[in-house]
Amino acid sequence: MMLQTIVHAAARSRAHGPTAALWHAVELHRPQAELDGACELTVCGSLARIVPDEQWPVAATDVCAVCTTLVR
Repeated sequence: MMLQTIVHAAARSRAHGPTAALWHAVELHRPQAELDGACELTVCGSLARIVPDEQWPVAATDVCAVCTTLVR
């Protein structure tokens, strides 16, 4: 039996009109060293820019509730 560990990176979305920028989770399928800060598909299905210096979960109040629920 093989145990698979899922690693998540933190990503920041852009503010769109009345929608605030939020922190999202991105499931990593490659080493963190290969991340270049590009936009990635988040766990909740939106696009957000990876922030290599931040780890998921982030200690902030502006975190996507859907990502938080799905990552648990």
